[in-house]
Amino acid sequence: MSNKMGLEAAVEATVEFLNKAVKPVLVAGPKLRVAKAGKAFVDLVDASGYAYAIMPSAKGFVPETHPHFLGTYWGAVSTAFCAEIVESADAYLFAGPIFNDYSSVGYSFLLKKDKAIIVQPERVIVGNGPAFGCVMMKEYLSALAKRVQKNNTAYENYKRIFVPEGHPLKGEANEPLRVNVLFKHIQDMLTGDSAVLAETGDSWFNCQKLKLPEGCGVGCLFARCRYEFQMQYGSIGWSVGALLGYAQGASDKRVIACIGDGSFQVTAQDVSTMLRCEQNSIIFLINNGGYTIEVEIHDGPYNVIKNWNYTALVEAIHNGEGKCWTAKVKCEEELTAAIETALGEKKDSLCFIEVIAHKDDTSKELLEWGSRVSAANSRPPNPQ
Repeated sequence: MSNKMGLEAAVEATVEFLNKAVKPVLVAGPKLRVAKAGKAFVDLVDASGYAYAIMPSAKGFVPETHPHFLGTYWGAVSTAFCAEIVESADAYLFAGPIFNDYSSVGYSFLLKKDKAIIVQPERVIVGNGPAFGCVMMKEYLSALAKRVQKNNTAYENYKRIFVPEGHPLKGEANEPLRVNVLFKHIQDMLTGDSAVLAETGDSWFNCQKLKLPEGCGVGCLFARCRYEFQMQYGSIGWSVGALLGYAQGASDKRVIACIGDGSFQVTAQDVSTMLRCEQNSIIFLINNGGYTIEVEIHDGPYNVIKNWNYTALVEAIHNGEGKCWTAKVKCEEELTAAIETALGEKKDSLCFIEVIAHKDDTSKELLEWGSRVSAANSRPPNPQ
Protein backbone atom coordinates (compact mmCIF):
# COMPACT_ATOMS: atom_id res chain seq x y z
CA MET A 1 0.00 0.00 0.00
CA SER A 2 1.11 3.55 -0.67
CA ASN A 3 1.83 5.96 2.13
CA LYS A 4 -1.31 8.11 1.82
CA MET A 5 0.36 11.46 2.49
CA GLY A 6 3.27 10.57 0.22
CA LEU A 7 0.88 9.56 -2.58
CA GLU A 8 -1.07 12.80 -2.30
CA ALA A 9 2.11 14.88 -2.24
CA ALA A 10 3.56 13.04 -5.25
CA VAL A 11 0.38 13.52 -7.27
CA GLU A 12 0.17 17.18 -6.30
CA ALA A 13 3.78 17.83 -7.36
CA THR A 14 3.29 15.93 -10.61
CA VAL A 15 0.05 17.72 -11.51
CA GLU A 16 1.74 21.08 -11.00
CA PHE A 17 4.72 19.93 -13.12
CA LEU A 18 2.65 18.52 -15.99
CA ASN A 19 -0.14 21.09 -16.13
CA LYS A 20 2.30 23.92 -16.77
CA ALA A 21 3.98 21.99 -19.61
CA VAL A 22 3.10 22.84 -23.22
CA LYS A 23 3.67 19.45 -24.88
CA PRO A 24 4.11 16.67 -22.28
CA VAL A 25 4.45 12.98 -23.22
CA LEU A 26 4.31 9.60 -21.47
CA VAL A 27 6.77 6.70 -21.90
CA ALA A 28 6.10 3.16 -20.64
CA GLY A 29 9.09 1.23 -19.27
CA PRO A 30 9.72 -2.45 -18.48
CA LYS A 31 8.91 -2.18 -14.76
CA LEU A 32 5.31 -1.39 -15.69
CA ARG A 33 4.67 -5.13 -15.69
CA VAL A 34 6.09 -5.91 -12.24
CA ALA A 35 4.02 -3.00 -10.88
CA LYS A 36 0.90 -4.43 -12.62
CA ALA A 37 0.21 -0.90 -13.81
CA GLY A 38 -0.49 -1.44 -17.52
CA LYS A 39 -4.18 -0.56 -17.32
CA ALA A 40 -3.50 2.40 -15.03
CA PHE A 41 -1.01 3.73 -17.59
CA VAL A 42 -3.55 3.46 -20.43
CA ASP A 43 -6.20 5.11 -18.25
CA LEU A 44 -3.77 8.01 -17.76
CA VAL A 45 -3.24 8.22 -21.55
CA ASP A 46 -7.00 8.40 -22.08
CA ALA A 47 -7.53 10.99 -19.34
CA SER A 48 -4.61 13.22 -20.31
CA GLY A 49 -4.71 13.03 -24.09
CA TYR A 50 -0.91 12.84 -24.08
CA ALA A 51 1.01 11.07 -26.81
CA TYR A 52 2.80 8.00 -25.46
CA ALA A 53 5.67 5.72 -26.42
CA ILE A 54 7.23 2.55 -25.06
CA MET A 55 10.82 1.72 -24.18
CA PRO A 56 11.97 -1.32 -26.19
CA SER A 57 11.72 -3.78 -23.31
CA ALA A 58 8.16 -2.62 -22.56
CA LYS A 59 6.83 -3.70 -25.95
CA GLY A 60 3.56 -5.57 -25.53
CA PHE A 61 2.75 -4.16 -22.08
CA VAL A 62 0.37 -1.52 -23.43
CA PRO A 63 -1.69 -1.44 -26.64
CA GLU A 64 -0.02 -0.40 -29.88
CA THR A 65 -3.37 0.23 -31.57
CA HIS A 66 -4.27 3.27 -29.44
CA PRO A 67 -4.47 6.42 -31.63
CA HIS A 68 -1.97 8.30 -29.41
CA PHE A 69 0.73 5.62 -29.67
CA LEU A 70 4.00 6.97 -31.10
CA GLY A 71 6.02 3.75 -31.24
CA THR A 72 9.26 2.72 -29.52
CA TYR A 73 11.40 5.35 -27.86
CA TRP A 74 14.97 4.04 -28.18
CA GLY A 75 17.03 7.17 -28.73
CA ALA A 76 18.73 7.22 -32.13
CA VAL A 77 17.06 3.94 -33.21
CA SER A 78 13.51 4.88 -32.20
CA THR A 79 10.46 4.38 -34.38
CA ALA A 80 10.41 7.13 -37.03
CA PHE A 81 9.21 10.48 -35.61
CA CYS A 82 8.95 9.10 -32.06
CA ALA A 83 12.27 10.33 -30.61
CA GLU A 84 11.70 13.76 -32.14
CA ILE A 85 8.42 14.15 -30.23
CA VAL A 86 9.69 12.66 -26.95
CA GLU A 87 13.00 14.53 -26.82
CA SER A 88 11.46 17.85 -27.85
CA ALA A 89 8.79 17.61 -25.12
CA ASP A 90 9.04 20.02 -22.21
CA ALA A 91 7.93 17.31 -19.78
CA TYR A 92 8.12 13.51 -19.98
CA LEU A 93 6.82 10.96 -17.51
CA PHE A 94 8.67 7.62 -17.63
CA ALA A 95 6.72 4.82 -15.93
CA GLY A 96 9.06 2.04 -14.81
CA PRO A 97 12.14 2.78 -16.94
CA ILE A 98 15.52 1.04 -16.92
CA PHE A 99 18.32 3.24 -18.25
CA ASN A 100 21.50 1.38 -19.20
CA ASP A 101 23.96 1.39 -22.11
CA TYR A 102 21.69 -0.80 -24.25
CA SER A 103 18.36 0.92 -23.61
CA SER A 104 19.94 4.39 -23.94
CA VAL A 105 21.94 3.51 -27.10
CA GLY A 106 25.32 4.07 -25.49
CA TYR A 107 24.01 6.81 -23.17
CA SER A 108 23.12 9.00 -26.15
CA PHE A 109 19.55 9.92 -25.09
CA LEU A 110 18.79 13.61 -25.51
CA LEU A 111 16.78 13.86 -22.29
CA LYS A 112 17.08 16.38 -19.47
CA LYS A 113 16.60 15.40 -15.85
CA ASP A 114 14.80 18.63 -14.97
CA LYS A 115 12.08 17.81 -17.54
CA ALA A 116 11.57 14.21 -16.39
CA ILE A 117 9.26 12.51 -13.94
CA ILE A 118 10.63 9.06 -13.13
CA VAL A 119 8.05 6.65 -11.73
CA GLN A 120 9.38 3.38 -10.32
CA PRO A 121 7.18 0.65 -8.79
CA GLU A 122 7.46 2.20 -5.31
CA ARG A 123 9.02 5.63 -5.87
CA VAL A 124 8.43 8.88 -7.78
CA ILE A 125 11.02 11.56 -8.60
CA VAL A 126 9.77 14.87 -10.04
CA GLY A 127 12.40 16.74 -12.04
CA ASN A 128 15.53 17.44 -9.99
CA GLY A 129 13.50 16.73 -6.86
CA PRO A 130 11.62 16.10 -4.69
CA ALA A 131 11.47 12.31 -4.45
CA PHE A 132 8.55 10.45 -2.89
CA GLY A 133 8.98 6.94 -1.43
CA CYS A 134 6.36 4.34 -0.52
CA VAL A 135 4.24 5.42 -3.49
CA MET A 136 2.90 2.48 -5.52
CA MET A 137 3.01 3.08 -9.28
CA LYS A 138 -0.45 1.66 -9.97
CA GLU A 139 -2.15 3.85 -7.35
CA TYR A 140 -0.11 6.87 -8.37
CA LEU A 141 -1.01 6.62 -12.08
CA SER A 142 -4.69 6.06 -11.25
CA ALA A 143 -4.77 9.09 -8.96
CA LEU A 144 -2.91 11.20 -11.51
CA ALA A 145 -5.46 10.34 -14.22
CA LYS A 146 -8.16 12.03 -12.13
CA ARG A 147 -6.20 15.26 -11.71
CA VAL A 148 -4.18 15.97 -14.83
CA GLN A 149 -5.44 18.45 -17.43
CA LYS A 150 -6.09 17.20 -20.96
CA ASN A 151 -3.36 18.21 -23.39
CA ASN A 152 -2.92 16.60 -26.81
CA THR A 153 -0.36 19.09 -28.17
CA ALA A 154 2.43 16.50 -28.54
CA TYR A 155 0.09 14.15 -30.41
CA GLU A 156 -1.03 16.95 -32.74
CA ASN A 157 2.64 17.77 -33.42
CA TYR A 158 3.26 14.10 -34.20
CA LYS A 159 0.38 14.02 -36.68
CA ARG A 160 1.80 17.05 -38.48
CA ILE A 161 5.22 15.49 -39.10
CA PHE A 162 4.27 11.81 -39.51
CA VAL A 163 4.90 10.15 -42.86
CA PRO A 164 3.86 6.48 -43.32
CA GLU A 165 6.71 4.01 -43.55
CA GLY A 166 7.76 2.33 -46.76
CA HIS A 167 7.87 -1.35 -47.65
CA PRO A 168 10.76 -3.63 -48.65
CA LEU A 169 11.71 -3.54 -52.30
CA LYS A 170 10.09 -6.29 -54.31
CA GLY A 171 12.70 -8.84 -55.30
CA GLU A 172 13.26 -10.80 -58.47
CA ALA A 173 12.12 -14.41 -58.76
CA ASN A 174 14.32 -16.71 -56.63
CA GLU A 175 16.45 -13.77 -55.48
CA PRO A 176 18.39 -14.47 -52.25
CA LEU A 177 16.13 -13.76 -49.31
CA ARG A 178 16.56 -10.46 -47.48
CA VAL A 179 15.90 -10.20 -43.75
CA ASN A 180 13.45 -7.31 -44.15
CA VAL A 181 11.38 -9.50 -46.48
CA LEU A 182 11.40 -12.27 -43.86
CA PHE A 183 9.98 -9.93 -41.23
CA LYS A 184 7.33 -8.63 -43.63
CA HIS A 185 6.03 -12.21 -43.79
CA ILE A 186 6.33 -12.69 -40.00
CA GLN A 187 4.24 -9.54 -39.55
CA ASP A 188 1.51 -11.13 -41.69
CA MET A 189 1.58 -14.26 -39.49
CA LEU A 190 0.71 -12.46 -36.25
CA THR A 191 -2.73 -12.82 -34.69
CA GLY A 192 -4.18 -12.45 -31.23
CA ASP A 193 -3.26 -16.09 -30.64
CA SER A 194 0.45 -15.53 -31.33
CA ALA A 195 3.41 -14.79 -29.11
CA VAL A 196 6.77 -13.48 -30.33
CA LEU A 197 10.18 -14.11 -28.77
CA ALA A 198 13.11 -12.05 -30.05
CA GLU A 199 16.63 -13.30 -29.48
CA THR A 200 19.48 -10.98 -28.54
CA GLY A 201 20.93 -9.64 -31.78
CA ASP A 202 19.48 -8.14 -34.94
CA SER A 203 16.14 -9.77 -34.08
CA TRP A 204 15.89 -7.18 -31.29
CA PHE A 205 15.51 -4.46 -33.89
CA ASN A 206 13.54 -6.34 -36.52
CA CYS A 207 11.01 -7.70 -34.02
CA GLN A 208 10.69 -4.30 -32.36
CA LYS A 209 9.27 -3.00 -35.64
CA LEU A 210 6.52 -5.64 -35.72
CA LYS A 211 3.08 -4.18 -35.12
CA LEU A 212 1.32 -6.29 -32.51
CA PRO A 213 -2.30 -7.00 -33.43
CA GLU A 214 -5.40 -5.64 -31.73
CA GLY A 215 -5.77 -6.56 -28.08
CA CYS A 216 -2.14 -7.32 -27.48
CA GLY A 217 -0.19 -6.92 -24.27
CA VAL A 218 1.42 -8.88 -21.47
CA GLY A 219 0.27 -9.33 -17.90
CA CYS A 220 -2.64 -6.90 -18.23
CA LEU A 221 -6.22 -6.71 -19.46
CA PHE A 222 -5.03 -6.49 -23.06
CA ALA A 223 -3.26 -9.87 -22.96
CA ARG A 224 -3.76 -11.68 -26.24
CA CYS A 225 -0.84 -11.55 -28.68
CA ARG A 226 2.34 -11.43 -26.60
CA TYR A 227 5.91 -10.26 -27.03
CA GLU A 228 9.06 -10.99 -25.06
CA PHE A 229 12.72 -10.18 -25.34
CA GLN A 230 15.58 -9.89 -22.89
CA MET A 231 17.55 -6.67 -22.96
CA GLN A 232 18.87 -6.11 -19.45
CA TYR A 233 21.82 -8.49 -19.82
CA GLY A 234 21.83 -9.06 -23.59
CA SER A 235 22.24 -12.80 -22.99
CA ILE A 236 22.99 -14.52 -26.28
CA GLY A 237 21.13 -17.86 -26.41
CA TRP A 238 18.40 -16.72 -24.00
CA SER A 239 15.54 -17.26 -26.41
CA VAL A 240 15.86 -21.03 -26.90
CA GLY A 241 15.36 -21.83 -23.23
CA ALA A 242 12.88 -18.97 -22.91
CA LEU A 243 10.87 -20.41 -25.81
CA LEU A 244 10.76 -23.79 -24.07
CA GLY A 245 9.41 -22.32 -20.84
CA TYR A 246 7.12 -19.78 -22.45
CA ALA A 247 5.46 -22.28 -24.77
CA GLN A 248 4.94 -24.66 -21.85
CA GLY A 249 3.28 -21.96 -19.77
CA ALA A 250 1.26 -20.37 -22.59
CA SER A 251 -0.15 -23.47 -24.24
CA ASP A 252 -2.95 -21.39 -25.79
CA LYS A 253 -0.40 -19.49 -27.92
CA ARG A 254 1.53 -20.40 -31.06
CA VAL A 255 4.94 -18.97 -30.22
CA ILE A 256 7.12 -17.56 -33.01
CA ALA A 257 10.80 -17.29 -32.11
CA CYS A 258 13.37 -15.36 -34.16
CA ILE A 259 16.83 -16.71 -33.31
CA GLY A 260 20.27 -16.08 -34.78
CA ASP A 261 22.58 -18.96 -35.64
CA GLY A 262 25.24 -17.95 -33.09
CA SER A 263 22.66 -17.70 -30.32
CA PHE A 264 21.10 -21.04 -31.23
CA GLN A 265 24.45 -22.82 -30.94
CA VAL A 266 24.66 -21.84 -27.26
CA THR A 267 21.43 -23.55 -26.15
CA ALA A 268 20.30 -25.74 -29.06
CA GLN A 269 19.75 -28.80 -26.87
CA ASP A 270 16.53 -27.34 -25.44
CA VAL A 271 14.84 -28.31 -28.72
CA SER A 272 14.91 -31.87 -27.38
CA THR A 273 12.72 -30.95 -24.42
CA MET A 274 10.37 -28.94 -26.67
CA LEU A 275 9.76 -32.13 -28.67
CA ARG A 276 9.33 -34.23 -25.54
CA CYS A 277 6.73 -31.72 -24.28
CA GLU A 278 4.93 -31.80 -27.66
CA GLN A 279 5.22 -28.06 -28.26
CA ASN A 280 4.20 -26.56 -31.61
CA SER A 281 6.27 -23.38 -31.73
CA ILE A 282 7.71 -21.95 -34.94
CA ILE A 283 11.46 -21.24 -34.88
CA PHE A 284 12.98 -19.00 -37.55
CA LEU A 285 16.71 -19.74 -37.42
CA ILE A 286 18.42 -16.81 -39.15
CA ASN A 287 21.69 -18.20 -40.50
CA ASN A 288 24.07 -15.39 -41.44
CA GLY A 289 27.29 -17.06 -40.36
CA GLY A 290 28.18 -15.30 -37.14
CA TYR A 291 27.47 -13.05 -34.18
CA THR A 292 26.19 -10.09 -36.19
CA ILE A 293 25.41 -7.83 -33.24
CA GLU A 294 28.92 -8.39 -31.84
CA VAL A 295 30.43 -7.50 -35.22
CA GLU A 296 28.82 -4.07 -34.97
CA ILE A 297 30.00 -3.53 -31.36
CA HIS A 298 33.55 -4.95 -31.57
CA ASP A 299 34.56 -6.98 -34.60
CA GLY A 300 37.10 -9.76 -34.63
CA PRO A 301 37.66 -13.31 -35.91
CA TYR A 302 35.87 -14.70 -32.85
CA ASN A 303 32.56 -13.43 -34.29
CA VAL A 304 32.73 -15.94 -37.16
CA ILE A 305 31.27 -19.29 -36.15
CA LYS A 306 31.36 -22.84 -37.52
CA ASN A 307 28.33 -23.36 -39.71
CA TRP A 308 26.04 -26.25 -38.76
CA ASN A 309 23.55 -28.22 -40.78
CA TYR A 310 20.81 -26.88 -38.52
CA THR A 311 17.85 -28.69 -40.06
CA ALA A 312 19.74 -32.00 -39.93
CA LEU A 313 20.65 -31.33 -36.29
CA VAL A 314 17.01 -30.78 -35.36
CA GLU A 315 16.01 -33.90 -37.31
CA ALA A 316 18.63 -35.86 -35.37
CA ILE A 317 17.22 -34.56 -32.08
CA HIS A 318 13.73 -35.43 -33.34
CA ASN A 319 14.84 -39.00 -34.11
CA GLY A 320 11.37 -39.96 -35.31
CA GLU A 321 9.76 -39.31 -31.91
CA GLY A 322 7.09 -36.61 -31.65
CA LYS A 323 5.93 -34.08 -34.20
CA CYS A 324 8.65 -32.07 -35.90
CA TRP A 325 9.03 -30.46 -39.31
CA THR A 326 12.06 -28.64 -40.73
CA ALA A 327 12.75 -26.55 -43.81
CA LYS A 328 15.66 -24.59 -45.24
CA VAL A 329 14.76 -21.51 -47.27
CA LYS A 330 16.94 -19.29 -49.45
CA CYS A 331 14.39 -17.16 -51.33
CA GLU A 332 10.99 -15.58 -50.76
CA GLU A 333 9.14 -18.26 -52.71
CA GLU A 334 10.54 -20.99 -50.46
CA LEU A 335 9.78 -18.90 -47.36
CA THR A 336 6.17 -18.39 -48.41
CA ALA A 337 5.71 -22.12 -48.96
CA ALA A 338 7.35 -22.96 -45.60
CA ILE A 339 5.13 -20.52 -43.67
CA GLU A 340 2.05 -21.88 -45.41
CA THR A 341 3.01 -25.41 -44.34
CA ALA A 342 3.83 -24.35 -40.76
CA LEU A 343 0.48 -22.60 -40.35
CA GLY A 344 -1.49 -25.30 -42.14
CA GLU A 345 -0.53 -28.93 -42.49
CA LYS A 346 2.09 -28.80 -39.68
CA LYS A 347 0.23 -26.49 -37.26
CA ASP A 348 0.47 -29.12 -34.49
CA SER A 349 4.20 -29.73 -35.00
CA LEU A 350 7.33 -27.99 -33.83
CA CYS A 351 8.37 -26.15 -37.00
CA PHE A 352 12.01 -25.23 -37.55
CA ILE A 353 12.67 -22.98 -40.55
CA GLU A 354 16.30 -22.17 -41.31
CA VAL A 355 16.58 -18.89 -43.21
CA ILE A 356 19.81 -18.38 -45.17
CA ALA A 357 20.79 -14.69 -45.06
CA HIS A 358 23.83 -12.70 -46.19
CA LYS A 359 26.33 -12.01 -43.41
CA ASP A 360 26.02 -8.24 -43.95
CA ASP A 361 22.21 -8.20 -44.10
CA THR A 362 21.38 -6.21 -40.96
CA SER A 363 18.79 -3.66 -39.95
CA LYS A 364 19.79 -0.02 -40.15
CA GLU A 365 18.96 0.25 -36.44
CA LEU A 366 21.63 -2.31 -35.53
CA LEU A 367 24.25 -0.39 -37.50
CA GLU A 368 23.40 2.82 -35.63
CA TRP A 369 22.98 1.18 -32.21
CA GLY A 370 26.18 -0.85 -32.56
CA SER A 371 28.35 2.15 -33.37
CA ARG A 372 26.99 4.15 -30.43
CA VAL A 373 27.26 1.29 -27.92
CA SER A 374 30.79 0.59 -29.19
CA ALA A 375 31.75 4.21 -28.56
CA ALA A 376 30.30 4.05 -25.05
CA ASN A 377 32.04 0.75 -24.27
CA SER A 378 35.44 2.06 -25.41
CA ARG A 379 35.33 5.39 -23.58
CA PRO A 380 38.00 6.08 -20.92
CA PRO A 381 37.09 5.08 -17.35
CA ASN A 382 35.25 7.66 -15.28
CA PRO A 383 37.90 9.24 -13.02
CA GLN A 384 35.37 9.27 -10.17
